[in-house]
Amino acid sequence: MPVVTLENKTLKMEFNTVNGALTRLTSKVTGWELLNRPQLGLSFRMMVPLPGKRNNDVIGEKQAVTSCLVAKNKKEITFVWDGVTSEFGGFHKIKVTIKIKLTDKQAIYYSTIKNDSSYMVENFYCPYIGDIQHPKNDEWTKFTFPGYSSVNDWSLWPEFINTKGYFGVDYPIQICGNFPYQVFILLRTPTQGLYMGPATNSCDTHAWHAELRPGWSSEMEKKVPETLTMAGKDVHTRFGAIHIPYINPGETRELTPIVLQAYKGGWHVGADIYKEWQSKWLKTSKKASWAKGVHSWLQLHINSPEDELRMKFKDLPKVGEECARHGIAAIQLVGWNDGGQDQGNPSHDPDPRLGTFEELKEAIVKIHAMGVKVILFAKFTWADQGTKDFVKKYKKLTIKDPYGNHYYHPGYQYQTATQLMDINTKRLIPMCLQDKEYLKLCNKEFQKTLDLGAAGILFDECFHHHSTQACFDMSHGHRYGAPVYANDRQLIKNFRKLSDKVNKDFLYAGEAIYFWEFETYENSYFRSGERGHTPISRYIFPTANIMTAITGFEDRNMVNQCLLYKYVISHEPYNFKGHLDDYPVTLEYAKKMDVLRTELADYFWHGEFRDTVGVSVKDAKGKAHHPYTSFINRKTKKLGVAIANYNNKKAVSLKIKADNGQSFKKYRLVDGGEWKNASGKIVVPAESAVVVI
Repeated sequence: MPVVTLENKTLKMEFNTVNGALTRLTSKVTGWELLNRPQLGLSFRMMVPLPGKRNNDVIGEKQAVTSCLVAKNKKEITFVWDGVTSEFGGFHKIKVTIKIKLTDKQAIYYSTIKNDSSYMVENFYCPYIGDIQHPKNDEWTKFTFPGYSSVNDWSLWPEFINTKGYFGVDYPIQICGNFPYQVFILLRTPTQGLYMGPATNSCDTHAWHAELRPGWSSEMEKKVPETLTMAGKDVHTRFGAIHIPYINPGETRELTPIVLQAYKGGWHVGADIYKEWQSKWLKTSKKASWAKGVHSWLQLHINSPEDELRMKFKDLPKVGEECARHGIAAIQLVGWNDGGQDQGNPSHDPDPRLGTFEELKEAIVKIHAMGVKVILFAKFTWADQGTKDFVKKYKKLTIKDPYGNHYYHPGYQYQTATQLMDINTKRLIPMCLQDKEYLKLCNKEFQKTLDLGAAGILFDECFHHHSTQACFDMSHGHRYGAPVYANDRQLIKNFRKLSDKVNKDFLYAGEAIYFWEFETYENSYFRSGERGHTPISRYIFPTANIMTAITGFEDRNMVNQCLLYKYVISHEPYNFKGHLDDYPVTLEYAKKMDVLRTELADYFWHGEFRDTVGVSVKDAKGKAHHPYTSFINRKTKKLGVAIANYNNKKAVSLKIKADNGQSFKKYRLVDGGEWKNASGKIVVPAESAVVVI
């Protein structure tokens, strides 16, 4: 088999020059042989649907290349197939070009498809790796990618977790397909990994895909077979990037280039690869002046589709007085719009049952005069299918599937048994943000929040479009199969042009915004109430405002989490249906925490967040403690460390060590003003946190 080898500082790659397959893949930084059986090599996979036979693949390794060009420096190889033969359709005049270019540390896959056939090219797998072998000395291998507020870790070995119904696939499978939310992935072990991510900031749809062949040896255990063969077949885990380009006959498309890079270390090292690339092109949004320092919010819900009608607009200043008394900077007002939360979308008219437009506007003026900002809950992702306007005004602007039907979100349930049993739920329909008419409608609805005098908006569910990835309604002015995420940031840029005319300090917040949305939003709000929370957004964006919900009535641990990860507190007693005075224990502890991090803001607010990088914290038995985080004081370059004890019964005795040899002199509790000597043991009581400097 004629082969050619390309290598840089992190990767060694071997290619079959006859069919273009990647036959070996080795990490040069650790020696991990991810792919070491040449017979499992793959090049690409392409779906070309036929009439009556949609699932018609072109198997790349079955195609002989037309040409293979290797650069003299062995840092670039280009494969060209002038035509391809599919499994059921014979020969197709589809030209495929794949160029693999090696930089100092990365291998970048560039794919171009020129479709001169009579059929559409629907999806394309590239890069496509024929096996991901686990390293011999590591205890697990995972498929890791950004999630809602933390990270998602899917096991590849020793168990392989199947994420799709077994009835729909031949093999256990994993597909991570919410791009650009899951913008990069890590194939990783405790000590090393392989990074995959885009090389451009195109929103063209792609996904990440793993597949265990031929399958589990035992369904109950979900174990990957330890033998190299089973039932006479090679045991292997395929992995690849899936592009969904919808290339029509006569079209040529350059697909999103994909980066591969091997690394040594934990997930932070893999995330650093993404951070370095992103820093070259993404500039984060400016912050409202009042939101630059330590501050907290109250989220308050005043109505839902089941007609709670909890508070009249004219009574809202009482909430402002409560917030001013407790030093709370902002109120996120939810359910103020006609019909209540998640009803009537995308209308942003005030609900007349709660009062008039002028009464809400006057209440906002009064609250602002108290030094408290009013942030209005907003939503432009959906149209409520149950409204009178849906058919005549919005239906034509919805995201359409390939059959001409709009997609469908099941909606959310509120309060009553009828709705909690999903009997009368309001259904939500995803709207196409690439339609100029819909963008104009959004501007009109957004203008209402400006006319009310709000200090900002929090755009709920701005981070996703439900299950939709592409819109097929070309009457919207876009191509067939256009990516639905393409105008997410443009929408907010349009809004900012309007808000700058009346208030250049207007704040834009969004729910769990994905990384690229930090270009236009200054605040990301999510829920992160789990012990194993991994602060990936904070690590990627150490200076951004990120906010999380606190709902518990003695919720010291969530307050401690906010200290550790520099999260703004969103107070939400009774699941954001209550008031600050409803949970005095949580509130008072939170106020003490905010006072502490204000006093030490150079460390724990304005400092550079490093998570666990650079510091180790261990208990009396030498076992690693969780959770803790480190910060770098930007003025002194010295480390500060925040440590929490989530245990609700026992204190922990800890020792701290910095990789750079820095010594720590003193520590104190969140709710204890006395500084103690940190040179020996650091004692953290149950459900408490300390700062160490």
